[in-house]
Amino acid sequence: MDDAKQELFIYSDEPGSTNNRIWHANHDGKSVTINKILDANDANYTPLAIRNNRLFVRTSKDAPTGKIISMPLSGGTMTDVIPARAEAIEGASLTQSRIIIQYMKDAHAVVETFDLAGNPMKNIPLAGLGAVTGFTGAPNSDETYYSYADFTTPATIYKYNAAANTSEVYRKPELPLDSSKYTAKQVFVTSPDGTKVPMFIVHRKDLKITGNSPTLLYAYGGFGASQTPWFSTSRTVWMDMGGIWCLANIRGGSEYGKAWHEAATKVRRQNAYDDFIACGEYLVNEGYTTPKRLAIQGGSNGGLLIGVAMNQRPDLFGVCIPEVGVMDMLRFNKFTIGAAWEGDYGSPENQDEFFSLYRISPYHNLKPNTHYPATLVTTADTDDRVVPSHSFKYAARLQAVQAGPAPVLIRIESSAGHGAGTPIRKALEAVTDVYSFTLHNMGITIPDKF
Repeated sequence: MDDAKQELFIYSDEPGSTNNRIWHANHDGKSVTINKILDANDANYTPLAIRNNRLFVRTSKDAPTGKIISMPLSGGTMTDVIPARAEAIEGASLTQSRIIIQYMKDAHAVVETFDLAGNPMKNIPLAGLGAVTGFTGAPNSDETYYSYADFTTPATIYKYNAAANTSEVYRKPELPLDSSKYTAKQVFVTSPDGTKVPMFIVHRKDLKITGNSPTLLYAYGGFGASQTPWFSTSRTVWMDMGGIWCLANIRGGSEYGKAWHEAATKVRRQNAYDDFIACGEYLVNEGYTTPKRLAIQGGSNGGLLIGVAMNQRPDLFGVCIPEVGVMDMLRFNKFTIGAAWEGDYGSPENQDEFFSLYRISPYHNLKPNTHYPATLVTTADTDDRVVPSHSFKYAARLQAVQAGPAPVLIRIESSAGHGAGTPIRKALEAVTDVYSFTLHNMGITIPDKF
């Protein structure tokens, strides 16, 4: 952590808490002395580096979005170096003479630099609306390395010179892909309660927006999981076939911190669904697509989202893809780790939360004599996170009540789980099935070259 020697720090925390204590192990090659540095256990503390005999620490102490402090290595008075602000700190590191802070602003990365006293220097210019990780390097140098990716750019390693504030490509994947063919923009959609919800819209630059483009809207909206730009080769295929791909950063994630997450928990879950439906309405009203050619997709908690949105607005969507979704909200806590989700969803054993869960439960809100969109339910027969019975019973019930001509199918992956670690072959087959089902039910013929 400094330019002279490696330093050892010891962490201590308690289960279920992000707060921790820190000790410093001072070693001279013969013996080790343990010095207590932070023992209050009142916040999260992460040591970053030692400069000029002071320890720089990232902490949540009196700062829900994070701040940077420094203190003597022996412990003692903490001094704020970079105060907290509205944007959350996503990452922090030090070069020889600079502090580099990764902030999340409107669901994409902004990287700022400061001198060691906390005075602002310059922002690091990024290639677009993307996400960054890294900023690692030798502690005695102002050169550092980071990874940048966005919706159409695979993870690329850059070398950054803090003194000159310049970045250059150090390593990039060898892919037959021209990222310059695509464009991404961000819009802000007004939800029914007035909340501004960010949404990314991505497509080829040469696409003519005629109001009838096949459009795929994706979201998650839960458990504080922020949805920042990420690269996918299958997404570029969708866009090369003339499609528009959209990401809605609805409430339930942490794109704007803890309050954004909590605004869609328990009895407030409907806020996430209102946000998502508003984004779908925006795409139709602003002339990107029609309901017939608007598809929605989400997995796990996002699968629940798709089921709720379809129940509440079956007229707005042409195709629905609920993947490994939580579809029975009155019994989700009875299986495997389902009880752990009560912090976000609420408990069916709590009267107020029961009625809130009943109002959104996809399985329980399927209605007879309703024309539902074309639906492809996906699950895996050995998923031990969201057990497949959620999808089995939901698909069966939806098939039973479907009053319209649109198909309702279920795709069951054998000998597979919740999605992580899926072999490439199976992943390709799944994407192919989803795109084929989606385009067919939009009335679109897939071009021969695909």
